[in-house]
Amino acid sequence: MKVKNIFLLAGVLFLTVGLLSLPFLTPEAIAQGKPIIIGAPLATAFLYGWDAERAIKLAVEEINAAGGVKVGNEKRPFKVEVMDTRDLEPGVPTSDALLVVEKLILEKNADFIVGGPVRSEAALAAMDLLSKYKKVSILTTGVLTPAYHKRIESDYEKFKYCFRISGEVTWMVVGEFIPCLMEIKAKHNLNRLFIMIQDVAHARAGGDLVAKLAAEKGWEVLGKEIYPTGTTDYSVGLMKAKKENAQVILIWMDMPETSILLKQWYDMKIPALPYGTIISAAEEPGFWKATEGKGEYAMASVVNAGNAPSKATPWTMKFVEAYTKRWKVEPEGYGTSSSYMAVYTLKDAIERAGTLDSATVVAALEKTDLMGVYGRIKFNPKNHQVIPSVDPNEGAVGTIFQWQAGKRIVVFPPKIAMGEVKLPPWMKK
Repeated sequence: MKVKNIFLLAGVLFLTVGLLSLPFLTPEAIAQGKPIIIGAPLATAFLYGWDAERAIKLAVEEINAAGGVKVGNEKRPFKVEVMDTRDLEPGVPTSDALLVVEKLILEKNADFIVGGPVRSEAALAAMDLLSKYKKVSILTTGVLTPAYHKRIESDYEKFKYCFRISGEVTWMVVGEFIPCLMEIKAKHNLNRLFIMIQDVAHARAGGDLVAKLAAEKGWEVLGKEIYPTGTTDYSVGLMKAKKENAQVILIWMDMPETSILLKQWYDMKIPALPYGTIISAAEEPGFWKATEGKGEYAMASVVNAGNAPSKATPWTMKFVEAYTKRWKVEPEGYGTSSSYMAVYTLKDAIERAGTLDSATVVAALEKTDLMGVYGRIKFNPKNHQVIPSVDPNEGAVGTIFQWQAGKRIVVFPPKIAMGEVKLPPWMKK
């Protein structure tokens, strides 16, 4: 009898252990199907690359922990393969970035491409590869040129696999930068503008458009200085701005050396507000400490809400807190929230499509309507550009902030602003 009971107990224990090991009992075990591979071509040594990598990985970790992606009747995990394109480094040819994209597709067997390439010229060139291999891509960082979505619209059948979930230069200038400038003009009675830009496609186009529209809105455009990528001395341009009695210096540069520009601006006490439409160094949470407070009063656009703390949507601060907990730093600037949302948007599209088939996922992405970190995520079905707005209930909202007392304070758009623009004290004199 005792022997029988021992065997019975052993049988129960064996059955219990077996049941606990079955995949339907834990979220982590549910997603045990073949991984869905996300290929991420990114300039990992630069802000717009490493923050995108971190955000993609955070989203993947969250999704997998919650059970993965439902593809038909199967739960499958995401897997990320990151490769360095080096396309933000001076002198690196576009062909290097294309090789990375092709390796992700052929060697890493990427099912989807998320992230970059980061430089506009490289991303435009990569469109032909994505078309050749019929790989759905969601651009999330860099690449502000309108040529990207215009190319999709002009040859939809060829480039329908390409989407962009972040901002682009035309909207940013017309819908954000100029309206913010006009608020500054009205509040502080400023109207003299000097422009400093980087010698890359999106900055040249953006600088020219700002100059044209600002002049039409009553600003006196005093001059424009163009700098090669990697420039380390801006003192001559700053002196020109001072000599011309500029009141606002509009800066459009995505290189880390912009921290030098702002240090020089502070040390020289240039009596003009530094308005960084794109100014990568100032976007980072560590900028204040790195410049020993010389970044005070600098403004910067981080393109999408969530890249600096705000309350744009209920998801915004949840993302900020999750990113901060995971990486021990607040979201670091452009490319962060958009890369995070791209993974969730892809999951949503795959689940509605019920398959990884590219054409079916394209059709599902075109029907996306998802409230996210920076507002309502929808794509223009003709050109696959995310639909922008200054109201998070209507579209993807941007963010312009100003460094104030060591914090990034969102000042535009008004619906998500956490404070107002302040002038440096040496301007008031």
